Amino acid sequence: MEREVRSRRKTVVGMVVSDRMRKTVVVAVERVYRHSDYNKLVRRRTKVKAHDEENACKVGDRVLLAETRPLSRDKRWRVVQIVQKAV
Repeated sequence: MEREVRSRRKTVVGMVVSDRMRKTVVVAVERVYRHSDYNKLVRRRTKVKAHDEENACKVGDRVLLAETRPLSRDKRWRVVQIVQKAV
């Protein structure tokens, strides 16, 4: 989970796993942390819904998300830019 310092809103980078909805994408955001007891790196993946106004994102794209006001019941993020297009 990479962060950017441009504004006070949280930003994360994730991978698009679904683009079947209109103006919405499902993005898997991965975070890595060290386990407190075993001192081993642990990967956890969270799936969030993000607003994609132009329907530009496709499955496999890496996108930069920014936190925003609630746009629907599940959507609290919006796509700022596509970092890397899917091959």
